[in-house]
Amino acid sequence: MRVLFVNENIGGHATVHAHLRATLEAHPEVLPTWLDVPPPTLLRRVVGASLPGLGGLDLDLQPLRAQLALSAWVRRRLVRLAPQHDVLHVYTGNAGLRSASLLAAHPTVVSTDATNTTNAYRLPYREPTRFTPHALRLSHRVEKPVYDAATLLAASTGWAADSLRGDYGQPADKVRLLPFGIVAPDLPAGPAPGTRPAPGRLPQVVFVGRQLERKGALRLLRLHQEHLAEECELVLVTTEQAPPGRNVRVVDDVRVGSGRLWEVLCEAAVFAFPSAIDQASNAVIEGMAAGLPVLGLEQGAMPEMVPPDVGRLVPVDDDGALVSALRELVRDADLRARLGAAGRQRFETTYDARVSTGRLVALLHEARELHAGRGNGS
Repeated sequence: MRVLFVNENIGGHATVHAHLRATLEAHPEVLPTWLDVPPPTLLRRVVGASLPGLGGLDLDLQPLRAQLALSAWVRRRLVRLAPQHDVLHVYTGNAGLRSASLLAAHPTVVSTDATNTTNAYRLPYREPTRFTPHALRLSHRVEKPVYDAATLLAASTGWAADSLRGDYGQPADKVRLLPFGIVAPDLPAGPAPGTRPAPGRLPQVVFVGRQLERKGALRLLRLHQEHLAEECELVLVTTEQAPPGRNVRVVDDVRVGSGRLWEVLCEAAVFAFPSAIDQASNAVIEGMAAGLPVLGLEQGAMPEMVPPDVGRLVPVDDDGALVSALRELVRDADLRARLGAAGRQRFETTYDARVSTGRLVALLHEARELHAGRGNGS
């Protein structure tokens, strides 16, 4: 089966495809072609730039213009490549905004971790205004034809699946829940060793990510210094410069594929990720894969990713609740071990890339059969 994988290649989408490539090798029946959207050219940056004045009002359609510029690049290549393949996989739907007719003519699975409707009020670089609903209506008119054209839709979270059905009117039997996973070492089942630190060692609370302010790490650092600096060590895995503090350590030597990240995670007691901009984070999956209890915020798809038996979620703006949840985890080793073991099990059944890639391959086969059964294929 010849499959064209179209990758929007923004943010965590590149990570998703890296794990997909690594695990697709176990499916020799799939002959992949990878179409990764490159970094924006000057023209794309100009087309997708915010407009002074209108941008502050969220009235310049900047997100939509950027998506249309990206999808124009994709369309020029799809015209040539699509007929050479048996099925198309488009991640996310924004990459296909200019190609709805092409997608409808071929067996196509469109996957997404969010829709423009779920994103409209959550863009980290853009504040919503009273004009946001008007901009969203225009975006909806461009986005919905892509979902209509797809043979099947794969939502990586139930939160995104609800939006596809409710906001875009997609039939329930067309929308499938397919969480994308990550590749992790074959660690022992159960909690990370660090959930029960050696005598005399403080429990380590670890954060992983760049953009410390936007991901909530500086907030975490402030609360740690004010309330818990003598009870736990805060470990920031980042390439950014972090302010110094009592019992604060920065790990900046983590490199992709080196294994260093997993060494740090296995020594930790708690994985803390209080990001208000991440709706379904790969970093959280890494924490679970290492056997750590997860501490995060009640927003986006986090409640379904981190149920109460895996970690603790608190309201987005409630510092008191965040401190209380962190204090509970820092002081209770038995609770940490129990939640960490459940997190590792959840990773193995739901977020292991070997599992999610197998499910995606089955979905691609199904899309091909459905399309042919409707008299659209050969």
